[in-house]
Amino acid sequence: MSKTNPLFSVVEALGKPGAVSSDFDLNPKVSLPENRILRPAAVLVPFLITPAGMQIILTKRASALKHHPGQIAFPGGKVDPTDPTIESAALREAREEIGLPEENVEVLGNLPSHETVTGFTVNPILGRIRAEFVAKPEPGEVDEVFAVPFSHLADLSNYSIQSRRWRGSLRRYYVVPYGPYYIWGATARILRGLAERMS
Repeated sequence: MSKTNPLFSVVEALGKPGAVSSDFDLNPKVSLPENRILRPAAVLVPFLITPAGMQIILTKRASALKHHPGQIAFPGGKVDPTDPTIESAALREAREEIGLPEENVEVLGNLPSHETVTGFTVNPILGRIRAEFVAKPEPGEVDEVFAVPFSHLADLSNYSIQSRRWRGSLRRYYVVPYGPYYIWGATARILRGLAERMS
C-alpha cells in the first residue's frame, strides 16, 4: 500500500504488537473468575474515504435491546456456528445491521480482542468500504447509522476517563464524545487502542 493512501498509517498500525483489552482495564480491583466462559463476537470497524476525509461508520443501538441498549457501537454481534471465520461474522453482521454488502468491504486486518462486562470476547475487524452505500438500519436492532471523522477518533487528546456506578461499585471507562454522540465503553476502548498504535 502506498504511503499516500489515507489508510497507510492504519494498516501500518495493525502490524504493531498489542495486548488484548477489557472493560476492566481501568478497574484493576475487579476480580474476574478464571473459569468464566466468554461468548465470541465480531465487529466491523468500517472506514469510508470521502472527499471530506476518512470517516468511521458507527451505529446507535436500539433502546429495547438486551445488551448495551442505546449505546454507540460498531456494526457487529455474536459469532454464529455457521460463520466460517470471525471476519465473515463481522461482515455478515454489518450487512444485517446497516445494509453494507460483504463484497463492498476490503478487510484490512484485525485488532486484539476486547472483553466486555456482558461476557463477550469482541474481535474488531478493520475494513475499507470500497464505495459509498445507502445505510439501512436493521429495525429493532439499530436506531441510527452515522459517520465520525477518523481524525477526531485518532486524536488521543479527545479521549477522557469518566465513571459511573455499576453493580454497586464505581466503574471507570474511556469516552470520546463527538457532537451529540456519547461514544464510550468498549467502542471507545477499541478506538483508543487503535489511536495508541498510531501515535
